[in-house]
Amino acid sequence: MAAKGKTKAVDVERPLRILMIAPTSFFSDYGGHIRILEEAYTLQGMRHQVAIVTYYKGSDMPDLDIRRTAPLPWRPEYEVGSSRHKIAFDVYLAWQSLVEALRFKPDVIHGHMHEGALIGGVLAKLLRRPLVFDFQGSMTAEMTDHNFLRKNGRLYRLAFRLENLINKLPDAILTSSIKATCLLENEFRIASHKLVPLPDCANDRRFDPDKFSPEMKQELRQKLGLPNGRTIIAYLGLLTDYQGVPHLIESAARLKQAGENCHFLIMGYPNVPRYQQMARDLGAEDVITFTGKVMYQHAPAYLSLGDIAVAPKMSSSEGSGKLLNYMALGQPVVAYDSAVHREYLADLGVYAPSGDVAAFTEAITTLLHQPERRQALGHQLRQRALQVYSWQKAGERIVALYKQLTK
Repeated sequence: MAAKGKTKAVDVERPLRILMIAPTSFFSDYGGHIRILEEAYTLQGMRHQVAIVTYYKGSDMPDLDIRRTAPLPWRPEYEVGSSRHKIAFDVYLAWQSLVEALRFKPDVIHGHMHEGALIGGVLAKLLRRPLVFDFQGSMTAEMTDHNFLRKNGRLYRLAFRLENLINKLPDAILTSSIKATCLLENEFRIASHKLVPLPDCANDRRFDPDKFSPEMKQELRQKLGLPNGRTIIAYLGLLTDYQGVPHLIESAARLKQAGENCHFLIMGYPNVPRYQQMARDLGAEDVITFTGKVMYQHAPAYLSLGDIAVAPKMSSSEGSGKLLNYMALGQPVVAYDSAVHREYLADLGVYAPSGDVAAFTEAITTLLHQPERRQALGHQLRQRALQVYSWQKAGERIVALYKQLTK
C-alpha cells in the first residue's frame, strides 16, 4: 500500500510527524470531533507528533497542537453542518494547511472528512508525502441528510462527481464502519487494498461506570432537576431531525400517555428551543429534560445517569460513535436497525425498524420492564467495547499503516 514513486522514505523507528487537516470547528462536543480527538491523543501517547489544522473557532484541548485559520472578516459566526460559507472557510483552511505543512514538515498527511482529503491531496502531491483519508461517511449523503442537496438533482450529481474524485486521491482510506468500506468498494470503485477498516472506539477509562458513585449521580440528578424514582432514558449528541430527535420526543409523549414511569434526558445542541417547543406541543415537556450543550469532559458523568441509552439516528451513511460511549458505560441500547448500529452492538442491541416510532417506543417499553435484562445487556456491551473497540489497538493499526506508507 506504499505510495510508490511519490514519497520520501523516513526512518520508521523514529517518531512520525502527522499533519491532520480537520475542516470543522475543532474541538466541538459532538460526532466526528471525538474521533479526531481520540486519534490525536492516542498517537501522541505512542510518542508521535501530531499537528491539527482547523477552522478558527472551536475549543483548544489540553496537550494538543491545534493550528487555526484566520477568521472570515464578513462571517464571524457560522452554523454546524453544511453551509455555503464553508467554501470560504475551506479556502482559508487550504492556505493555512500549506503554511503549516511547510513549517511542520510532516511525514504523513491525515485528512479528515472530504474537504480535508481534498486539501491534503494537493499538499501530498506538492510535498511528496502519503495521504491517509479518515472517511466517516459519504459527503453527498450527508449533504442530503442536512437538506443541503436534493438527491438526484443537478447539484447532487456534481457533488457526487467531486466526491468520487476526492475518494481516489488518498494512498489509503480509514473507514469508520463495514458499511463505509462496502460503499467505497461498490459505489465508488475504490480498490480494496486501499481500504483499512477502523471503527470508532471507546475511551473505556473516561467512560467507566465504576467512576461514578450513587452519591455523585444523585447530586447530579438533583442539579439537573431529574425526578427521583424514574427510569432515565438518555441521549447525547447533535439535536437534529436526521439524528431522530423528533422521534425521541414523540416516544416520550407515547410513554407518558401509556403511564410508564420514565424520564428522558436529552443532551446536546443546537436547536434546543425548537425541540422544547415540540415537546410542549406534544404534552411531553414534563417528562423530558434538555441540558443543552454538554462538554466532552463532562459527558461521562451526565451519561452515567442513564438506565437506557437510545440511538434513533436514521442516516444510512454516517458512523454512530455515540454508541461506543453508551457501551463503555455499560448501558443497554435501543437503536434503529441499521448496518452501522448492528456492527457496533451486534446481537446485544434492542432494535426497531428505522423510522418506526411506534416500534422504537415499544422497544424502550420492553426494557423498562426488564431491569435484569438491562443489567445483563449493559455488562455484555461494556465487555464488547473493551475487547473489540480499544483506541490503543486502533492506534497501533494507524501507526502500522503510516509506517507502511512511508517506507
